[in-house]
Amino acid sequence: MVKRPTTPPGSGLFGDAQPERKPQVAAFRANIDGGSRGNPGPASYGVVIRDDSGAIVARLKKYIGRSTNNVAEYFGLIAALDYAQTHDLRSLHVESDSELLVKQMRGQYRVKSPELQPLFERAKKMSQSLASFRINHVYREQNREADALANEALDETSGAKPTLQEAKDKSAAKEPQIRTTATYKDGILQPDEPLNLPEGSEVEIVLRLRR
Repeated sequence: MVKRPTTPPGSGLFGDAQPERKPQVAAFRANIDGGSRGNPGPASYGVVIRDDSGAIVARLKKYIGRSTNNVAEYFGLIAALDYAQTHDLRSLHVESDSELLVKQMRGQYRVKSPELQPLFERAKKMSQSLASFRINHVYREQNREADALANEALDETSGAKPTLQEAKDKSAAKEPQIRTTATYKDGILQPDEPLNLPEGSEVEIVLRLRR
């Protein structure tokens, strides 16, 4: 009997076949930034999203009201993730100059702030819905476009509708304030001097007892 040479593993009819490779998911990159003038104060975010060739596909910016820098940063991240979900992007690489946000999303820092906790949980859940998600820290000069968008949002909304408290403060500053004393007797509060107010005027009374 003639002995045939043994066939090396992997050779033969299908020996040269290469293992099937899964197609790579195109990675989009999002630069995000958030800021607050006053911290807390008027706040906004800016987001620049690029496709895998580096071309800008979206510029996002929004005024979010009175808040802190860190809250604004998370709003920027959530806006980028929301864009990815609504446009069926499967891979997203986020760059942020907020070291706190980056390390919290990576699990290197704990989220201690009750204000940030729900935003962190939302961002984490959204990021896990993607096939691939990365987040890295970059220096501010590498994040200038997102920073510029955040500042534009603040500049454009400098006359934005104020909060209820801001409106009250502004209204109080415009209205004349009259200080006087009064005497309470038989269930009636009687000013000690004439107020000379127009008929039908509405007044706010703050009582402070004199000792």
